[in-house]
Amino acid sequence: MSARLIFNIGELTTNDPTLGDGSVLGRLRDAALVVDETKVLWVGESAKAPGCDESIDADGAAVVPGFVDSHTHLVFAGERSDEFEARMAGTPYDGGGIARTVAATREASRIELHTQTAKRVRELQAGGVTTMEIKSGYELTLSGEQRLLAIASEFTDEVTFLGAHVVPDEFAHDRRAYVELVIDQMLERCAPMARWADVFCEQGAFDVDEAREILLQARIMGLGLRVHGNQLGDSGGVALAVELDAASVDHCTFVNDHDLEALAASGTVATLLPGAEFCTRSSYPSGRRLLDAGATVALATDCNPGTSYVTSMSFVIALAVREMAMTVDEALWAATRGGARALRRDDVGHLGVGARADVVLLDAPRAAHLAYRPCGAVVGRTLRALR
Repeated sequence: MSARLIFNIGELTTNDPTLGDGSVLGRLRDAALVVDETKVLWVGESAKAPGCDESIDADGAAVVPGFVDSHTHLVFAGERSDEFEARMAGTPYDGGGIARTVAATREASRIELHTQTAKRVRELQAGGVTTMEIKSGYELTLSGEQRLLAIASEFTDEVTFLGAHVVPDEFAHDRRAYVELVIDQMLERCAPMARWADVFCEQGAFDVDEAREILLQARIMGLGLRVHGNQLGDSGGVALAVELDAASVDHCTFVNDHDLEALAASGTVATLLPGAEFCTRSSYPSGRRLLDAGATVALATDCNPGTSYVTSMSFVIALAVREMAMTVDEALWAATRGGARALRRDDVGHLGVGARADVVLLDAPRAAHLAYRPCGAVVGRTLRALR
């Protein structure tokens, strides 16, 4: 495989504390790195870079690892911009709009769903996302969830079964029957198509006991666990995620002191989704409080049609800095290595030797421009390793 040298990097963020300044960002100035089609081969000072088959002059620009978007709902049909307008006019978010997307998605053809998903994937990738998780959850039937997982699998290996998104309308008077459908037939058919299982543990969706039952069965079926938790209130989702050693608990808008202690002592990542608060006009969770308590924090777009139609990770970083009291460096780490931790991946989210060669060259001299210019074209070029 041919080697490629990227040199004359003004500021290189590796997220490898053994490199550069020794911080968690592993930052180097006037730096270079060598990659092949799959991995990082060398990192160091530009003046000491080895010769390679080809080279890219970064011309003093900043370079960061590819973003790891660990929470998306990309496979759907329909749109819900009217709900956004209503919330901006004062209507509170209650989680009830998912049924609209379920109806639209059930009616859509596979070609339509694939085409629209591909468009959203391209938007994320244009903004520097090189690894993404994609959930099902917008058909809530046995064949429908299989269809969504099959489409998601064409774009990523990080596929999540979210049959327990909400109870569909046809089971409104017999929610137990739907829980049993998820636990039995859905997991049996869908588990081989996914890496993860997720449950929306929230008022109006699934309570803690239902979520636990579903997740325990998912674990038996060989799936890793994720939880939507504590978005609308203290739902118990955070505590459940820690109890079950879930890789991630996502939203964490309402977190009590016990939750903080539990997260800090666990391997469960608190994934914050500030696009959701932006689009629902809800209160933002405090990234500062989680970080100061010792929790591992990730940032993700939560791209979905109702509450966070966001495909820009730089916008997510800017929101975390502006509204969640995180520093730019903390937000950048959370959107890269934090996301990798949320997916229990060691090969992405950093640019240490041996990492996947997912490299983002910014059209800016410092990574701080990701938050400083959230609506600008800060991502100049993205190199993605061969999968």
